[in-house]
Amino acid sequence: MKLNKSYWNQRYIEKTTGWDVGEITTPLKEYIDQLKDKNFKIIIPGCGNAHEAEYLFLAGFTNVFLIDFSPIALNQFIERVPNFPEEQLICDDFFNHHGKYDLMLEQTFFCALNPALRKNYAQHAADILNPNGKLVGLLFNEVLNVDHPPFGGNKEEYLTYFEPYFTINILEPTFNSIPPRKDRELFIKFTKK
Repeated sequence: MKLNKSYWNQRYIEKTTGWDVGEITTPLKEYIDQLKDKNFKIIIPGCGNAHEAEYLFLAGFTNVFLIDFSPIALNQFIERVPNFPEEQLICDDFFNHHGKYDLMLEQTFFCALNPALRKNYAQHAADILNPNGKLVGLLFNEVLNVDHPPFGGNKEEYLTYFEPYFTINILEPTFNSIPPRKDRELFIKFTKK
């Protein structure tokens, strides 16, 4: 199975987007609500329908950038949030992108990648973050699937990818997950070394 642009476009066409809960999830909402600097430059990789970006934008964050290699996902987002700056929508592969950001939000992108790319993900996340930049979000805390996304994992595995590049501030079970993901997620907050 090739997890490429065609694969993900087809998922949006068929509306087989089980990862999309139709709104921002509680852990990310509560994290965003405590951010004071609305000028942070934020990227959301593999953004899909980007409910997090909609929430940020409506809350007054102006430097939010979305990247997804599915134009269908980005078009669905802009139809829902037509005032969002189109120049902040990036239709490309995350690994080709070389901007610089203060914060990267992780919401179901990591688990959608081929697990062979996880080390590359951690390194590239560090590469695009500014000094002391943060990687914040959610990772699954169970095995899940081995032959198709979502791919799961556990804390010990994740540490092997992220510790070389990040100070691990938080990597703990999520106390405020949405009901279908209760006891199945880890909240992460990492600072670039």
